[in-house]
Amino acid sequence: MRQPLKVEPGFLDLALEEASRAQAHGDVPVGAIIVHNGQVIAHGMNRRELDQDPTAHAEIIAIRAASTALKTWRLEGCALYVTLEPCAMCLASAQAARVELVVYGATDPKAGALSLGYRLHEDERTNHRFAVTLSEDPRCSQILKDFFSKRRSEKKGSAS
Repeated sequence: MRQPLKVEPGFLDLALEEASRAQAHGDVPVGAIIVHNGQVIAHGMNRRELDQDPTAHAEIIAIRAASTALKTWRLEGCALYVTLEPCAMCLASAQAARVELVVYGATDPKAGALSLGYRLHEDERTNHRFAVTLSEDPRCSQILKDFFSKRRSEKKGSAS
């Protein structure tokens, strides 16, 4: 029997780099990476604005890339590191992909699946359960605060 995956330091840093890339093209700065056997096999950043696709969340992009890299939709033994608490769509996608561990750096009380009470990852009625860990990293919440603060000030400036 395989040992459960543990949160490893440094991987959230790489997800933050992806978040910065998303911000550079006007998307909400959320980044994700997927790790398998201690190696990054996929990365993703929010691309909703860039692609004009409501499903282009960082987690979805990373899950698709990891499936391609491993040549299977079953991401068993994989950990998903993401800068922001996954929404219901992303948490359900991690479940469907059989991800073993999800680590996130900041909570999202307005859209985060866990904050809203959707605990899909531990629902005994489902066929796959996995670990979810909040690894609070102030940089993850700060990049979002800065992004939305700048967006609000730009809107105020254009309304004058």
